[in-house]
Order: sequence, then structure tokens, then C-alpha cells
Amino acid sequence: MAVEQHDRDSYTGYLTTGHEWNGIKELNTPVPRVVYFFLALAVLFSIGYWILMPAWPLGVTYTKGLLGIDQRKVVAASLKEAAADRSVWSKQIETESFAAIQSDPKLMEIVRGAGRTLFGDNCAACHGQDAKGGPGFPNLTTSSWLWGDTPEQIFNTIRVGINTSHPDTHVSQMPAFGRDQMLPRADVFKAATFVYSLAHPDAKDIDPKNVEAGKKIFAANCVSCHGEDAKGNIELGAPNLTDSFWIYGGDLESIDTSIWGGRQGRMPTWEGRLSDLDRKILTLYLLDKRRASK
Repeated sequence: MAVEQHDRDSYTGYLTTGHEWNGIKELNTPVPRVVYFFLALAVLFSIGYWILMPAWPLGVTYTKGLLGIDQRKVVAASLKEAAADRSVWSKQIETESFAAIQSDPKLMEIVRGAGRTLFGDNCAACHGQDAKGGPGFPNLTTSSWLWGDTPEQIFNTIRVGINTSHPDTHVSQMPAFGRDQMLPRADVFKAATFVYSLAHPDAKDIDPKNVEAGKKIFAANCVSCHGEDAKGNIELGAPNLTDSFWIYGGDLESIDTSIWGGRQGRMPTWEGRLSDLDRKILTLYLLDKRRASK
């Protein structure tokens, strides 16, 4: 039987395998020794791990390992320690005033961490992860809150919600002046033009005659909620129409749409879903977000 002869590479000195592709010959190079070293090290580590740590299943039990480490006990101990730490700061937040907590840097650091999680899990779906809202959902980093922006008012709004089944819920509705034929189409647009001019006093793209006519329509139909100065009423949840914060849009078309079809937003009641502590943390978190945005 003829023995296959392999060439020896003149550059490296290794024999070839006899395989050749497009003039390129494959070298029969040995496995580097460092590979064997790390393989041996991995085997020794595995054997040591099997001996020292819980490793092999044995029917209804398992090998415990010489070190006797039990991850369930480790996790249980960690949870117990975390609960003990939480009980200390949670008691402080529950009992101290909003002002006292806000002046305590350590407590506020805890509020920022816990509040970020609470807000992300419960509020960000509507108000956004940055709490700046979007079309139909208010920006919570400003002082323009429909039902008041003090800590107590914010805490209560989170508790009772808006237009919910809670017995103490805030109730608010913007009538559909056009759809329900309370005002003719032309008057709706005139009223929208006047409202638009309140927040945009330097606007050049509106008819002054519509502004003047809209002012009279506003006085006859809107001041009972928004006030004669159009700065709103927190008792009724009526927004300030003279600032730059708009839930449904502050351009002329959006304002016209709101007056024509009305608005009735809804915010869930979080009493029963979140504890008093969680709602207080959320209130402090939002107050802190508002301070940071200034």
C-alpha cells in the first residue's frame, strides 16, 4: 500500500495535511500548549467547585459541598437585612413633614431612587419616563397642576384620582361647546382665537376682530370655570389658559378642537393600589423633578 507523502512547509517547518484549496495548503500545526494549560485549569476548577459547592443533583436532594453554602439562606439573609434598612428610612418618611424630608439630603437620595422605580412602574406609561407628559397627559415637572401644586394637594390628587369611582375623586369636564350646539361654529373659532392670544400676546397670525369678539364669548361662557383673568381655578380643576403649559396642545387648531368637542381627562386613584408611604414618596419625587427642571 502506498503511503501518502505530505509536503513540509519551508517557512514554518510543519508538515501539511495534504489538503489544498486554490493553491493554499493546510498546515498540520500542533495545538498550542497554552490551550492544554487552560483546559487542565478548567478541569481542576470544575473538580474543586464540585467538591466545595452545591453541585450535583441526587434525586430529591443534592451534594451540599464542603463549604456548606446555601444560596437560599444567603438570599433570605439579604432580604432580611434590606427590610431592616428600609424600616428605618420608611418610618422617617412616613412621620416627617414634606419640608423636613426635602431638607434632608440622605432621605431625598432614597426618595429619588425609590420614586424613580415607583414612577416607572405606575406612572410613566402615561406621563413619560421623564414625567414631562405628552398629548393628553400633563407635564408633572411644572407648577401648573390642575388641582394645586402644594405637597398636600399633589399627594391628595394621587390618592383620589380624577374622574374615578373614588368617593372623594376630583371631578372635571370641559363642555363640548360646538358638538353639543352650545355655540355656533364661528363663535367657537372666535373664542379659540381669544384664548390663543392670551398665551401668545405677540401673535401676528390672528385677526384682532376675532380676538375682540372671542373675548366677549369667553366672558359669557368660560369665566365661571377659568376666571375672569383666565388663570384657572384649582377648586374646579380648570387650567390656567395664560401660561405655556397645555395638556391637549396650545396651538390655535388644538384649542379650537378642545372648545368644539370638549375634554374630560382621567387619572386613576392610587389609594388601595399604593400605600401611603409609596404615594408620599411619589409626591416628593415629583416635587424634586419640578425643582430640578427649573
